[in-house]
Amino acid sequence: MVAAGCELVYDMTGHAGMLLGALANVGRGIAMLSAADRYLRMYPFDAAVVIDSPTLHLPLAAKAQAAGVPVMYYIAPQMWAWGAYRIHKLRNRCDRVAVIFPFEEEYFRNQGVEARYVGHPLSDQLDDEVTDPAVVAEIRSQGSPIVALLPGSRKHVVQAILPDQLRVAERIAAEFPNVFFGISVAGPAVAPLVDRLKATSPVRNRLYALDRAELIQAADLVLVASGTAALEVAFRGRPMVVMYRSSPLLYHLVARWMIHTPYLSLPNILANREIVPEFMPYYRSIEVVAERAVKLLKSPEDRNRMIADLAAVVAPLRGRSAAQNAAAMLLNMIRAGRH
Repeated sequence: MVAAGCELVYDMTGHAGMLLGALANVGRGIAMLSAADRYLRMYPFDAAVVIDSPTLHLPLAAKAQAAGVPVMYYIAPQMWAWGAYRIHKLRNRCDRVAVIFPFEEEYFRNQGVEARYVGHPLSDQLDDEVTDPAVVAEIRSQGSPIVALLPGSRKHVVQAILPDQLRVAERIAAEFPNVFFGISVAGPAVAPLVDRLKATSPVRNRLYALDRAELIQAADLVLVASGTAALEVAFRGRPMVVMYRSSPLLYHLVARWMIHTPYLSLPNILANREIVPEFMPYYRSIEVVAERAVKLLKSPEDRNRMIADLAAVVAPLRGRSAAQNAAAMLLNMIRAGRH
């Protein structure tokens, strides 16, 4: 956004956190809200756009509303999955809500929220991306089967997930001696951690920083941390096993009472059934994960069925020009406010 010409008021990008890790950011969040409040009252803004992150952006929407600035929420909070009690805040603090999944428009409209489906931005990004067939072929030549490991883009997620993915890889290697593992490095921030963790594994592996798309495309199976990465794998039509490991105690004390969806990975949420194995919000043993992974690798029929199911799931998300639709929605809101 800075490269596109935006003026940075307060930078939170280096302080991402989930669950208990987010508590360390409370002070920074309060300081950011205070700075934003001053800016909102200092300048005659035509609109505020808040994106995702309801813990931060629902309070920010309230600040904007108090300053008389109309608010559009882009990438709505997943209240259909958890925390539905916050719906009144979204309804009262936001003038428009741009949603990225087809079913969300009806859900939010039924709750009295002015919502419209604009498409998923990941679809636009991937539709414009071209994979290099030579790189895919080079990866495929490294062994059989090819298994990709996508441990996430945040340090705390990589720290929690990659060691388990590597242990699953050892179980796979015991069944497939010629297997090759490619490990995706999501960015320079996690590269040293990924390199250190992968060095402890006895399996044959290689890091891929710039060829993530080709690695996924070449894979017979992807072990992926939960989140948008799982949707990316779905868009690329590759079989996967989704993993995420949070605290069982925290889940049973708090999260289980807030979650309203039977599925937690995006492919299964969109399908409203399990089409990919998901082991989240935690798993007691990697043995069950490894068993499902090995079973998939031994069954071309199961993998082909999953590929077909994933294609059906992502089809409604393709070709929508999400950014352009969201921009048009914002401009309409601004024009309506001027009349």
